[in-house]
Amino acid sequence: MKDKFGREIDYLRVSVTQRCNLNCVYCGKSDCSKKESELPAETIVRLVEAFAECGIKKVRLTGGEPLVRSDICEIAAGIRKIPGIETVALTTNAVLLKDYARGLAEAGVESVNISLDSTDGSTYRKLTGADVLEKVIEGIESAEKEGITKIKINAVLVRGINDAEAEGLVEIARNDPIDVRFIELMPFSDLGENADKIVTTDELLERFPFLRPIKTDERSTAKYYTSEGFSGRVGFISPVSHRFCGDCNRVRLLSDGSLKPCLAFDKAFDLLPFIDDREALIDQIRKIIFEKPVGHDFGEASKSHGLNRTGG
Repeated sequence: MKDKFGREIDYLRVSVTQRCNLNCVYCGKSDCSKKESELPAETIVRLVEAFAECGIKKVRLTGGEPLVRSDICEIAAGIRKIPGIETVALTTNAVLLKDYARGLAEAGVESVNISLDSTDGSTYRKLTGADVLEKVIEGIESAEKEGITKIKINAVLVRGINDAEAEGLVEIARNDPIDVRFIELMPFSDLGENADKIVTTDELLERFPFLRPIKTDERSTAKYYTSEGFSGRVGFISPVSHRFCGDCNRVRLLSDGSLKPCLAFDKAFDLLPFIDDREALIDQIRKIIFEKPVGHDFGEASKSHGLNRTGG
């Protein structure tokens, strides 16, 4: 379906939990282990069925960390069976991915985005609060082994912490058929006023002059680059320096059953009062999507909760 600005909204990101087994500095969490509102698998699938009737074709499962839910494969399989859903993807920190890779593949998960901000153990620990980099690497290897062929690494660079890690991350795309994407730091963190900590896309492109742009889907949030001898691609997602709101095709379902039409605003709409009336639920979803904001302004950005709730 289209919003009032004519954008085709066909991509739903579903935050299945607020919980996380890491405590990354840029997520803005206070207690990432606390189990708050968390919908049962059946309810999540019922909600996504209604979204599919509204034209949603792609679903990405996020968190928090979605793999802390023992029923994540059940959720993925249930969504994949919904008529109209063409793709089920997942975003994870990969700490538990080794244990779930086979089940996710069997459930129909085709694509996995992995948060990896450093290939150095010490820096990784500083960013995440955990010494688990080896488990993350094992998780990536397991996903490849189980046939999940679309693997992307998402990295957020924070000046003064891991901005020197960019070269090592780019080398992953050179050596392996994996896309490495750099995402600009957004104002959803405990880092305080973080404008001076943002490493912009333009700055990174100056550091890697050998990268050349390649044609990608116009609605993709990432702009991709490659170079001679590269097995994968290097992508840049620039919500701060180069907003992509005009092509936005996505909305977010939060872990408490609220629909958030834009990541950068506090406003979210509770769908659970309509859960037992499919017609009313679909009508409500259509109304919310139609009124999706034209774009975000991080000067008015949502800071009332962190990315653990809104999802990646």
